[in-house]
Amino acid sequence: LDLERATGVGWSMGATLHWQVLTGAPADRFAGAVVIDMTARVLNDAGWALGLSPEQCEARTAAIRDDFERFAIDAGQAIFAQPVSDGALADWASFEFARNDPAAIASLWESLVGQDVRSLLSRIRHPTLIVHGAQSSLYGADTADHLVAALPEARAVRFEASGHAPHLEQPELFNATLSDFADRLFRDRAIETVQGGMS
Repeated sequence: LDLERATGVGWSMGATLHWQVLTGAPADRFAGAVVIDMTARVLNDAGWALGLSPEQCEARTAAIRDDFERFAIDAGQAIFAQPVSDGALADWASFEFARNDPAAIASLWESLVGQDVRSLLSRIRHPTLIVHGAQSSLYGADTADHLVAALPEARAVRFEASGHAPHLEQPELFNATLSDFADRLFRDRAIETVQGGMS
């Protein structure tokens, strides 16, 4: 697409992928990044507690393997703040989960649990907006705080009425927040260009 100065948005697993992109060859194509409710490492251990416990990870692995239809229904509900306020939206999410190939989802989940991008964060120079759902059942405010501290140029915004999916649960506020962030990136770029021309 030959995009330049793009604002990349990564939700959950998509954020893990985006962090890798921002430390690779395509990084120069991006002006900034938005991360939606994600951690730098999913699997907790003795030295890391900002993801999910080994028991939680194993339970999800077993659910995908043993009863994918039930997993899809539960996952579609669990990404939202509880109790779910929009049943139709949650049912849609469950349906979208269920449309996937169970073997592919199992493989993706296994890969995600094995990822650890903590060492990449300090190399990301892009302005980053950390979007956190205050009612997320996966990651807490301390996870967002860690990302703000670990990334060279980041700030967090908290969506009080959202769980793991603020862009779906509070779409108008999310879109306005995203537009404001993108506008700031372009304004800052324009100021840099003017100042560079004057020096």
